[in-house]
Amino acid sequence: MGGSHPFGALREQLRDAAATFAGGAGAVPGILSGMVDDVDRALREELEIFPVCHHSPASALAMVRRLREKQPKVIYLELCEDLRPLLDELRNCRLPVALQAFATDIDGFPPDWAPLSVVAPITEASAEYQAIAYALDSPDVELILVDRSTDHVFQWTPREPAEPAEAPAAAGDSADGAENDTARHDEAALHGDAVGIEIGDLRPRFAELEAHLLHHGKVRHWSEWWDQYVEQPLVGADYDTYRQVMVMIGSLFRRLRPDRHARNAQDEDRERYMWTRIREHLAASGADPAGCLYVCGAFHAASPVEQFGLPAEGEPYEISPRTETRWMYGLIPSSHSAIEAQFGLAPGAVSIASATWTKALKRSGVTPFRPAGEKGRKKRAVRGRARPASAQASAPGSPEGVADRLSGFLATPPVLDDLDEAELLGWCVDIVGLARRNGYLASTADAIAVFETSILLAGMRGRGRPTPYDFEDAAVTCIEKDTVPGRRDVRRLCEILLGGDRIGAVGYDALPPLARDVLDRLEPLGLNLQARTNQRALLDLQADPELKPCSDLLWILRRLLGDTARPIMGARRLGERSIQESWDLAIGRNQRSLVELGYEGVTIEQVLEQRLRRDAWAPEATAATALEAVEEAIVYLGYPGSRRLADELGARAVELLTAERTVDGAPRVLRQIRRLLAHYRAAEPELPRWCERFVTAGYAHYCTLLPTAFGDEATGLRQVAAMLGFLFEMESFALSLGCDHTQLELAVRQSHPEAPDKVALVWAARSRLGLMSSAELRSRCAELLANPLVVPAFPRYMSGFVQALEPVPTLTPFVVEQLSKAFARLPDSVLLPWLPKLITTLRDGARELVPVLVREAGRTFPAALSAVDAWVPPWSARPTASKAAPGPQAAQGGVVARLLAAHPATCEAVAGSLGYDAEWQDTALPDGGAERREGGELLTRYPQTADAVARLLDLRPVG
Repeated sequence: MGGSHPFGALREQLRDAAATFAGGAGAVPGILSGMVDDVDRALREELEIFPVCHHSPASALAMVRRLREKQPKVIYLELCEDLRPLLDELRNCRLPVALQAFATDIDGFPPDWAPLSVVAPITEASAEYQAIAYALDSPDVELILVDRSTDHVFQWTPREPAEPAEAPAAAGDSADGAENDTARHDEAALHGDAVGIEIGDLRPRFAELEAHLLHHGKVRHWSEWWDQYVEQPLVGADYDTYRQVMVMIGSLFRRLRPDRHARNAQDEDRERYMWTRIREHLAASGADPAGCLYVCGAFHAASPVEQFGLPAEGEPYEISPRTETRWMYGLIPSSHSAIEAQFGLAPGAVSIASATWTKALKRSGVTPFRPAGEKGRKKRAVRGRARPASAQASAPGSPEGVADRLSGFLATPPVLDDLDEAELLGWCVDIVGLARRNGYLASTADAIAVFETSILLAGMRGRGRPTPYDFEDAAVTCIEKDTVPGRRDVRRLCEILLGGDRIGAVGYDALPPLARDVLDRLEPLGLNLQARTNQRALLDLQADPELKPCSDLLWILRRLLGDTARPIMGARRLGERSIQESWDLAIGRNQRSLVELGYEGVTIEQVLEQRLRRDAWAPEATAATALEAVEEAIVYLGYPGSRRLADELGARAVELLTAERTVDGAPRVLRQIRRLLAHYRAAEPELPRWCERFVTAGYAHYCTLLPTAFGDEATGLRQVAAMLGFLFEMESFALSLGCDHTQLELAVRQSHPEAPDKVALVWAARSRLGLMSSAELRSRCAELLANPLVVPAFPRYMSGFVQALEPVPTLTPFVVEQLSKAFARLPDSVLLPWLPKLITTLRDGARELVPVLVREAGRTFPAALSAVDAWVPPWSARPTASKAAPGPQAAQGGVVARLLAAHPATCEAVAGSLGYDAEWQDTALPDGGAERREGGELLTRYPQTADAVARLLDLRPVG
């Protein structure tokens, strides 16, 4: 390694510097000389290596120049190899967008990882996009992606969670960044929780090194350091200087990374993977390496693995097979803020890079590559033709093709740009105007202050020309005061001014079939649904019946995508269809969600059906979940398409109900089965078989669990009341299907709760079954109010009676009576603490029962204030009729009286259920003729009953 070596002199200089400043000991000499060796190794490789940094204008500009100069026939690109088919669709998109691989049906990965998602953002100011655009417009150029597949991304992800700082990076190429600006939140979430894949992640993984660079560079974050000390010097550098500097930086960061870093093994495996794929393609295609270009991150260009290079002597790397996971691929919109948030860049860094890229293109006169037909671009004529590679430089891989450019670059101080007063003045004037429009009290004096402060900050930081970051700091200092008047702070306004958050869009032709189908079916609305603004749709379904399919589709979108389709007017429930609807549509803004729906099915109805089945068969599914799925299938899919699915989901509900061991979902089950039965009875000639099975199974199931639920303290009062509501409401239907009433009666008799509210509920259930009369119920409540030891617990009894209104609605007058007595008799020490609890109970636990109580109270209490003084409560009024002998003593009455006297039990039961005591009066008629007259008058007055009996007996009508 003598002086004739291209980098020999530089190596000796670095060793001497290390010996002088580090005393010749430690690892410093080895690191410095190793960096030179890495540069030499990368530049001597037979296959030309192009090192890049992600979203770097300098890399993109160098790529454009090199492609026009070299015109390679094969480009190997560091990107997941299974994403290659998506690249052809980039011409149908407006950048930035992201390549996405998505999987819901996973195999070989932990179930809690689902769904799996990988994204690779693409911006114009990136070297990878320039290489892709060049290959797309050159039919004879082959573009090969050589990085691990998306399946291997998760195969190589540790099953155990890594340290908090390394957890995101273990699965992708960069750490997730935090986004605190609420104005950017929606755009920063465009990638969701996907794992990010980037080319050329150049950031030191040595925390002390990064802190040292930021401190001595007088910058606040890494993006600013990179722009100041790497990006700006390399924008105008020649290709050889660019390559050597980028490899040197990648080598530096690699050698300073701790040996036990969590990503070391993974990065080395990726490098073995890529070189293996390159050698496989060269062997299969017979391509000449001199006409090929390998585009990879600068970090990987300084790789020490034994498989590095074409003539590598290391053992072949064995690539593991992919799992059986079914991957779906597509393009989703991206944005500058989404990229910054996902890859830990400073807010505004990608926007500033885009502005730098635009400025560099104007300054250099270079025409970038853009695929023909790209959305949002006007066709531009390509100026000039590329010169042959031999006219610029010798072929890499030989000593003659390598010249030392590092020494001059490292020894030359950075060129300080002159102050561009016009540009800075324009920024200052524009930021003041923008601040005033956003509520700030900014003036011309603030513009002057921002101008002078920007120059001052740049001078303090050793810069002759203020950078956008200096301008941002100056604007925040001079304009932003104590508070932010709007939702945007000054730093956010500076980002908007310097380029803004550019948001991409996926073109119609690049969308999956489902998304295209949705847009086609909504075309009758006459709206631009791909716009990012909210679109208002007005549907008069009565005047324009052809819009009904659009309405059906919008309700399904509402179910699947939430606020992507938000109804302003109109509703969709069982048996209810709106005649007019108004919608706010944000389909263009939520394009990513629509694209991901396309991974689940071909039509949106198919996706909804799959979602409903998935919910009903989920491990945590309950009977209420399955009934809700049945209801949604009917509401959103309609007849007859939903019949088969609804029957299948209903059968699943029966299965889940019989397997449940708790009654937590009883209120939901009661509400849903009540709605479904009402719907089927109104819309169908007969009930589905699963409804009958559900009622019989639920009757037996809840009868079995009722005694346990009453005695279990963990079971809430509302759940027990819902069980009783199901049993009493479905009893007649269940008995017609073969159930036994005795089972319910035994269940109630076996229930012996201790909690006061449940005791009241049991009393109500017994009164409903005739096991307790109204008089006995009143007497027990009177005893409670008369017992000083029980009075403090009386409000809990009332809570039980209120909940009992659902299973026993006939108790409403009794509940109003007892509430009135409670307010009249309870002492203030008990009544006042009870009032908030009563209001909370009625609002939360018995909201639907409040109207019933209000109506009954309206019938009971006087309507006018003047009548209150003379009003006597019905329960306090004394009966005027005297008591008479029981029924047998009324045998001297008429026909009706004789009939009632012969069967007194019926009248007594009816009177008891209505809350009255059975009182019999003597009735006598003068003779038998009177009896006959009374019977004849009764038949004449009410002939319908006699006619019905005659028809039943197949006789001629009486009349």
